[in-house]
Amino acid sequence: MPDPLVTIAEQSGFRHTGRVDEVTRLCSAFVATWPETVRQLEFGRSAEGRTLRALLIARGDARALPLLMLQAGIHPGESDGKDAGFIALRELLSGSDAPNLLDRIAILFVPAFNVDGHERCGRWNRPNQNGPEETGWRTTAQNLNLNRDYAKADSREMRALLALIREWDPLVCADLHVTDGADFQPDISLQAEPINQGDPRLFGAGRQLRDTLIARLAAHGSMPLPFYPDLAVTDDPASGFLLTVYSPRFSTGYFPQRNRFTVLVETHSWKDYATRVRVTRNTILALAQLVAEHGVAWRELTRQADSAAARIGGTEIVLDYRSGWREPTGAAHSGAVGASGGSGASGAKTIDFPGYAYTRDISPISGEPVTVYDPQRPQIWRVPLRDEVFPALAVQAPLGGYVVPCAWAEEIGTRLAAHGIRYEEVRNAISAVRVETFRATQVQFSTTPFEGRMRAELSGAWLRESQDVAAGALFVPIAQPAARLLMHLLEPQARDSFAAWGFFNACFEQKEYMEPYVADQIARTMLAQSPGLKEEFARQLKADPSFSASPRARLEFFLSRHASRDPQLNLYPIFRVDELLASPDTARG
Repeated sequence: MPDPLVTIAEQSGFRHTGRVDEVTRLCSAFVATWPETVRQLEFGRSAEGRTLRALLIARGDARALPLLMLQAGIHPGESDGKDAGFIALRELLSGSDAPNLLDRIAILFVPAFNVDGHERCGRWNRPNQNGPEETGWRTTAQNLNLNRDYAKADSREMRALLALIREWDPLVCADLHVTDGADFQPDISLQAEPINQGDPRLFGAGRQLRDTLIARLAAHGSMPLPFYPDLAVTDDPASGFLLTVYSPRFSTGYFPQRNRFTVLVETHSWKDYATRVRVTRNTILALAQLVAEHGVAWRELTRQADSAAARIGGTEIVLDYRSGWREPTGAAHSGAVGASGGSGASGAKTIDFPGYAYTRDISPISGEPVTVYDPQRPQIWRVPLRDEVFPALAVQAPLGGYVVPCAWAEEIGTRLAAHGIRYEEVRNAISAVRVETFRATQVQFSTTPFEGRMRAELSGAWLRESQDVAAGALFVPIAQPAARLLMHLLEPQARDSFAAWGFFNACFEQKEYMEPYVADQIARTMLAQSPGLKEEFARQLKADPSFSASPRARLEFFLSRHASRDPQLNLYPIFRVDELLASPDTARG
């Protein structure tokens, strides 16, 4: 009879991986074998009603210890983390590896986050991946990609996971994946944060985490990358790589906004399954050792960052980034591949990257160049790495916080609560509050849905004016540890704001119209009554041929200036305030 603690992957020589029934069996077996150290947590239900399970492992008080979270199976086709997690934890619990380590840390293991996708099993779910023979499906039963759902939290699964995160507050989250993309020699990439985003006081510890982890994996024979290998041009290795700073729709962008550490772990899809599981297991054990060695110090840094976040009001916060070129600054960190630091044309940073020989010939199918790799012929690619990070959007934090009008309080309050963001209800109406409002000058809606939503890109600026605040509105103070995350959610131009995800699209739709013949008569009257307006209209006709040629634009010129114009059209329905509005007793002007 098979050992109940041994995975199906091990039993099959890493040809197969188990499904949800194996997760259930293994979780129960771990609890039965180590009842004083292992707890099974049922932290929610999927869209199809399956149980979401986690193992909490601690020999002491888990809340008093630095906590390492292992998130596996957010993409069930990438099952390495699930199998490697059970193997690594079994070794830690049995004492065969680092016998005293669990006295110093706690571990929270989510083996199959997307349980519904885990059960949609098939042979071709990951056609560009070398094993196992059958895997689960990338998305949930509602066809949502959970690793695009951290910020908006549309899915039941994500809301359940956020509750788990709020309760246990992991110091480090390792999100366990498998790459797509090119074929090359490195077997794993490790992208850590905060290094490029979040509170700068955490950057040094983030680099320490990444670089030490890379060095230890290199010592075990791996060839780790310090960045996710995104080709700058899809399917063209000669284009080199572009460092992506992930926004908070992803785990890698979410945790830095909470002042916590994260590591995006990506084994290489073209390596065989046994190799990928072994490398992931090595990564988990090395991470556990690092948290045991540095967790107390890192946790103190995060507490300092929490305190500092409560004081960011009035300071400029970067909410989006772009990557580009930089001049070489010397050798890269220990153990990482591609550390030539050479200088190419136009100041490009050029690296020596361990790839394979390849050809790019025109395909008779697509008519475009297609890359064909030869893994029997290792080859060094001299390619650019665009890894310098620049701010793309920086916004000054409000001095007081945000006001969510009562019409939006239930929807937005529920989302904020899911993230553990504090707010208070305004008990009494307040007249003529001095606020900042954002009026969109241009709105670009997506032409197709993304993750089930029609996204919106807003142009405009915050302006000072007065607004009435009704009872039942929400005041969301900026002075709280999650202030950075709050700004990502409520600043309308942030990439993963509620506005960008289409929560407020109706606010940017014109609902009342005027017949053209009526508009024409009104425009004539306005011209007759205002010589200045007549001159302005004439100047625009002369200066802008497209305006002159558009009957709609010409009428809109007048209607936008007429008293019938809806004053709430294109008004973002969340305000910024300089003062505290919590539980007000008197009207404020």
